[in-house]
Amino acid sequence: MKLAVKTIENKAAGDIDLDDAVFGVEVRPDVIHQMVVYQLDKRRGGNAKTKERHEVSGTGKKPHAQKGTGRARAGDLKRNIDRGGGVVHGPRVRSHATALPKRVRQNAMKTVLSAKAAEGKLIILDAAVSKDHKTKPMVAALKKMGVDSAIIVGGKEIDPNFARATSNIKHIDVLPSQGANVYDIMRRDVLVLTKDAVADLTTRLKG
Repeated sequence: MKLAVKTIENKAAGDIDLDDAVFGVEVRPDVIHQMVVYQLDKRRGGNAKTKERHEVSGTGKKPHAQKGTGRARAGDLKRNIDRGGGVVHGPRVRSHATALPKRVRQNAMKTVLSAKAAEGKLIILDAAVSKDHKTKPMVAALKKMGVDSAIIVGGKEIDPNFARATSNIKHIDVLPSQGANVYDIMRRDVLVLTKDAVADLTTRLKG
């Protein structure tokens, strides 16, 4: 697959050949869904916690005799029916992460890249570099490219000026190539890759 390469000023900068094994695979919405669920499960905190009967502060002394008082049996005053007692079946600190095979995760990334390419929502940049850190010129440059919701994936490192210039622009995300992921790509309308990002992703997904 061949795509035109643009500069940040929206000028032509040649062409690039995209590997069909990464950018031309069959689009599998079910695999994308599995990957998004996997990512969101890993992001969940799982820190909710209530005190159970053995964790509530209080004496373990039997409050009254077992028989003869007319009251219900009680071993202590930390039961769930007692004021200040423990909670039954309350939430515990745990991980919500689910498992997903590495091959499925790779296929999900290939699928989302191929989907963006098939929809015509993949833009290749020569480089994600800015002369200064001003936001206004960057907004104008993106508008000239027809981009208002995009994730921009650079090489292994992001140019500091480019990162600052885009940090305050709504619906624009910037990530290094190793941070590219299915969920963030799906969140935005357009996927913008630099030539370095294309090389890094191709190596990562074909390896």
